[in-house]
Amino acid sequence: MGLLTIIRKNRQKEKEMRILFLGLDNAGKTTILKKLNGEDIMGISPTLGFNIKTFVHGKYTLNIWDVGGQRTLRPYWRNYFEQTDALVWVVDSGDRMRMQDCKEELHSLLLEDRLAGASLLIFANKQDIQGSMSSAEIRDALDLPSIKSHQWRILACSAVTGQNLVEGLDWIVGDVANRIYYSSTAEATERWQSGGAMKTSNAITAS
Repeated sequence: MGLLTIIRKNRQKEKEMRILFLGLDNAGKTTILKKLNGEDIMGISPTLGFNIKTFVHGKYTLNIWDVGGQRTLRPYWRNYFEQTDALVWVVDSGDRMRMQDCKEELHSLLLEDRLAGASLLIFANKQDIQGSMSSAEIRDALDLPSIKSHQWRILACSAVTGQNLVEGLDWIVGDVANRIYYSSTAEATERWQSGGAMKTSNAITAS
């Protein structure tokens, strides 16, 4: 049995990603998820707790946790950090008054050890509303260039029109896959070539 066959067999059941959707209340997190899942987006109520959505994107199963953003719920965000592969931070692009609060909450999250290395996508939502801040304005308001601990990207989007939602999901899945799956495969291949079958077997078992 070849190395790549062994890797595929061992990683088949691991083709899952845990993605955490966070942001201030009324940012549009739940609406984005419903739009991505082809559900009706009319009459959505604020999330009081959390929602879980599971669907397949490409060859990966995405387990997405959508957690309410009300101030009273934010202390409980840390209960959902475990084994998170990617963080999607949703911003209400029209809520200029709370942009400083948005910035502080995001940068506080990025200090959490359990989110270390997680891919970070910022959705600048509600671009369909006139007067919304551009993604460049939000990038500066949130001081995104100062983030060195995480791979990040910001995308202007609209949960209503669907603008850039799939593109954002594509980026998240690709970034996590490159970091977790492809890099592990490349590392195992290198060990196989340099150290033989026994070393490779040990590396795969330990991964």
